[in-house]
Amino acid sequence: MKNLINKLVLGTVQLGLDYGINNSSGRPFREEALMMLDWAYEKGITVFDTADSYGQAEEILGEFVRSRNLSGEIKIVTKFKPNLEVKNSLEKTMADQLRQSLKRLNSDYAAGYLLHDPGLIGKETIIKVMRGLKKAGLAKNIGVSIYEVEDAIYAAEHKGIDYIQVPYNILDQRLDKTDFFKLAEANGVTVFARSAFLQGLFFMPEEKIPASLAKVKIYLKELDRIIKKYGLSRLEAALMFSLNNDNIDYVVVGADNIRQLKEIIGLAAKQNDNPDCRRELKEQFNSVEKYIISPSLWKK
Repeated sequence: MKNLINKLVLGTVQLGLDYGINNSSGRPFREEALMMLDWAYEKGITVFDTADSYGQAEEILGEFVRSRNLSGEIKIVTKFKPNLEVKNSLEKTMADQLRQSLKRLNSDYAAGYLLHDPGLIGKETIIKVMRGLKKAGLAKNIGVSIYEVEDAIYAAEHKGIDYIQVPYNILDQRLDKTDFFKLAEANGVTVFARSAFLQGLFFMPEEKIPASLAKVKIYLKELDRIIKKYGLSRLEAALMFSLNNDNIDYVVVGADNIRQLKEIIGLAAKQNDNPDCRRELKEQFNSVEKYIISPSLWKK
């Protein structure tokens, strides 16, 4: 049994937006959101993931930082807003946006500042500007949040990238079939895995799964068949699969309410790895269709 809470990152998109295919309650009220942040910190989570585009998430996280006097005590990773209009110079636009984020976060610097648009990683001018922000002390690390395998590999090969955030879960094992993790390790890149629960699709009642994703019912039944042999719930299996992957440095998780968060943290604190189960899950779900594992392709 291992305590892997130190590998958890609390994602805050649910605190600022109505988010997730299985979220019927919407975002929590501000008081509950602050309680969730407090609970996570008290239980040992010290890294928080947010973004300018996550509604009020930065403001709520900043209120928590101020109330607990945690500036510099926790690590906050935020992101450059995609499709932002550059009114003056790119350097000024990015610096201004980061400073605005830091003001909302009540923080002097970001532990990580990521591009939210992976298409920008190939533009050397932007990387140069981000390096300048790092040199100025506004960000300790720079990087990118990616969606496609090709972008992940390109970013891992790119010198000067510190953080890469990738999708990874039981159904989305695309990166395991590439050299991404080897490249990341060789270049000293810290890997953050997100979408451990596939935006809540893992927990969606069968009757509520949309017709466009009907095939996922077959996968979930097969998942249930496998994990039943090992006495695991879907949540336990999803956490075990990501947390026990030694190639992943951090697993970003989100919760719709404090009850969910307590359950996630409780399981991470008493993590029972089952290599046989993980091996079976890898073999069974290593080629799931892209339209199922990519939320951007889900029909609204």
